[in-house]
Amino acid sequence: MSRRMFATVGAIALLALSACGDGDTDTTAAGSSAAPSMSASAPMASSSPSMASAQFGPGCAAVPTDPADPGSFEAMAKVPVATAASGNPVLSTLVTAVKKANLVDSLNGAQGVTVFAPTNDAFAKIPKADLDKVLADDATLKKVLTYHVVPEQLSPDTLAGTHKTLQGGELTVTGSGTSFTVNGTSMVVCGNVSTANATVYIVDTVLMPKS
Repeated sequence: MSRRMFATVGAIALLALSACGDGDTDTTAAGSSAAPSMSASAPMASSSPSMASAQFGPGCAAVPTDPADPGSFEAMAKVPVATAASGNPVLSTLVTAVKKANLVDSLNGAQGVTVFAPTNDAFAKIPKADLDKVLADDATLKKVLTYHVVPEQLSPDTLAGTHKTLQGGELTVTGSGTSFTVNGTSMVVCGNVSTANATVYIVDTVLMPKS
């Protein structure tokens, strides 16, 4: 009888151990199945780089990349907008016009503005006779240039919409993300460029205020 009791107890012990082993396996399986679920949700929790600090657009490739270059994004961010534009090789015609209209100090002294800055190619779209006429008329030139300035700082998230300009007229920006058009014709080719006192959106067509 004693041997039979020992055999019975041993069998029960083996069953108990087997049951415990099955439970451990189930727990491990549950843990391993939960891990991929957490891993899969991790990318959803992470955020992409903020557009608030990133320049965008194909025209940005023409901007110097050497931080020591006055036309680089890094250098432009340290100085006011008219000074920043003077170091950028794609904005030399605009800088000439700003100097001709005596707007350098006004733009550099403005705080929290947005500037839509036409490239050299944008000015080249204007027939030379018409451009020379505008450049020769200080009053008209000042109206055209101040029409490119909005007296508030617009991030890409707030760029779309209708905005009043320093000239007094309004311009309308359509689009979203990294694709924007101003007044239906002028494309933003390099956007969200920071200077010490302004945000700059470089455009491919000169904006003309209504007469």
